[in-house]
Amino acid sequence: MHRLLLLGSLWLLAAPLASSIFQRPTGSPAPPRLQYLLEPLHATVHTQRGATATLPCVLRALPRNYRVKWSKVEPANYRESIIIITNGLYHKNYGPLSPRVRLRHSHRYDASLTITDVALEDEGRYRCQLVNGLEDESVSLMLHLEGIVFPYQPSTGRYKFNYHEAKRACEQQDSRLATYQQLYKAWTEGLDWCNAGWILDGTVHYPIINSREPCGGRLLLPGVRTYGARDKQKDRFDAFCFTSALQGQVYFIRGHLNFKEAGQACRNHGAAVAKVGQLYSAWKRYPITTPRERCGGLPDPGIRSFGFPSKELRTYGTYCYVG
Repeated sequence: MHRLLLLGSLWLLAAPLASSIFQRPTGSPAPPRLQYLLEPLHATVHTQRGATATLPCVLRALPRNYRVKWSKVEPANYRESIIIITNGLYHKNYGPLSPRVRLRHSHRYDASLTITDVALEDEGRYRCQLVNGLEDESVSLMLHLEGIVFPYQPSTGRYKFNYHEAKRACEQQDSRLATYQQLYKAWTEGLDWCNAGWILDGTVHYPIINSREPCGGRLLLPGVRTYGARDKQKDRFDAFCFTSALQGQVYFIRGHLNFKEAGQACRNHGAAVAKVGQLYSAWKRYPITTPRERCGGLPDPGIRSFGFPSKELRTYGTYCYVG
């Protein structure tokens, strides 16, 4: 169990699950039995940023005239984006994933999709559809990135982001808006945060472990509490960001530096001041399991924060990131 806090005594560029579970309604018809596609052994493929991942899709037989279409379900706009279409002999790639996807094609029945250099935005639900006249059928798989969720707010205080600003803020900190599944998993692992924040699908939530008066009262049970879907332009909250494995290294330079000097100290080593997502990712990789009195005095490991001190203060060292 860990408590994720805002950021600790350091300079940063700015301040501050598992797969989706779809249940079939009682009494609804069972999905049609697959005739040509094999049901995957595992509906979720686990990976991390920068890795190569393969989503399995294997045919048990080859119809005379058929196509296989891979697409990704986009939760923010409720659409499916086509990734690749093949007829077994030729294929064509589509969209932003095009340079990083290919068919594994290890044998003539194999239509599995391989994604190289997995990015944060690749997480989500994918569909392999066999297009065969009136006998179309499909299987769905979830690509799940291992990583960490952290709350984020600007220097102007809490509840300042509309949805689009929250999305940009996470991206600027080497992360992206978290999905509900990622936020829920973070809650099960100990994320306890009273401020409500946007997530990827445009809804607003806050995760509570310890029920208390400022967070809905002591009588409400722990859980991921929700405000539901909000106006993406007008409503303003914080953000819950998600990041995965680093492609570089975060390290600390001791000293009493103002913000400008901190930037120069990192550049002298061929690096840059670490972003929030990079620091959280590094902490996830090398967690502090022994909290100490001189490191905030809190009983749980985590990232401590002094918020947004004056950039002129010569008080802190700096965390640098080199890719």
